[in-house]
Amino acid sequence: MAKYLILIHGDEQAWENATQAEFDAMMTAHNAFAAKHGPAILGGEALQSTKTATTIRTDGTITDGPFAEIKEALGGYYLIQAADLDEAIAVAKDCPMPDGGVEVRPIMEFE
Repeated sequence: MAKYLILIHGDEQAWENATQAEFDAMMTAHNAFAAKHGPAILGGEALQSTKTATTIRTDGTITDGPFAEIKEALGGYYLIQAADLDEAIAVAKDCPMPDGGVEVRPIMEFE
């Protein structure tokens, strides 16, 4: 089994302007995703807004905000275990992702 990261990207403005009902629906969708794929999920978290980000460059410069200005920001992730990329993609297709999409990346394994 290999480890994969499902990176959840979405429109931050849509999320920040969500009603309580929309937020509750999203949480229900993520709970259903976790219930369906629980054994494969090794971890996951939602991230705070890119407004809370701090970027540190290799030259030591520290700035407020994300590394790059983008419309679809990284909003959270799941760390999963899957037999192969095809299985990881099948799991990722079920991940709630309104106003955006997901990216699947294999985790590098080091001895």
